[in-house]
Amino acid sequence: MPRNYTNHPLTHVRRRDRAVHDDTWITAFLHRTSMGVLALSLDGQPFVNSNLFVYDEKAHTIILHTAREGRLRSVVEQSPRACFSVSEMGRLLPAAEALEFSVEYAGVSAFGTVKIIEDERESTRLLQLLLDKYFPHLKPGKDYRPVIPEELKRTAVYAMYIEEWVGKKKEVEDDFPGAFLYQASDRNGNGNEQWQWQ
Repeated sequence: MPRNYTNHPLTHVRRRDRAVHDDTWITAFLHRTSMGVLALSLDGQPFVNSNLFVYDEKAHTIILHTAREGRLRSVVEQSPRACFSVSEMGRLLPAAEALEFSVEYAGVSAFGTVKIIEDERESTRLLQLLLDKYFPHLKPGKDYRPVIPEELKRTAVYAMYIEEWVGKKKEVEDDFPGAFLYQASDRNGNGNEQWQWQ
C-alpha cells in the first residue's frame, strides 16, 4: 500500500535530493518566473487561477490582481487558505525504458493566506510592483500615466501572505545523451510554428 503523505509538513519533498530550502534561490526564482498558479478550495471544490504575479520581498507576499468582481474574489472572501506554484521546464531526457523517461525542472510552492488589499495607497504600490516587474523599461509619469484612484475601483489586488515555501529542481549533466528542449509538434513529429496571439 502506498505511504500516506498527508501527515507530512506541507513543504516536505519526497525526493530530498531535489528539495531546495535556500531562501535566496527561491526568491530569485520567484523574481524571474513569469506566471504562477494560485490554488484555493471552497466546499471541497478545487479552484485555480493562473496569473501574472510579483513577489513582494518587503511583505513576504505574492501579489496578483483581477477584475473587481469575479470567482476568485468570491472564493478568497470565503476560503482564503491557498497554495501558490510556479515552475519551469528544462530539457526532456529520453531513456532506454519507458518509465525512465524524464525531464529537467525547477519550481516553487508557497503556502499561506490570501487577503484582498483595500487600502488605496497600498494597492497602488503593489500594482506598480507588478508593472515594474513586467515593464521595467517603462517609467510611470514618463512613458505612461500612473495608476489613478478611479482605476482602482475596477481592480482587486490580492496578497498571499507566505507562511511556508519550498523549492524543487532536477538538473542533469550538460552532455546527457539525447537531451533536448520541448517543441510542440503534430502527430507526425513536425514542429509547429510558435504560438501567436490571434
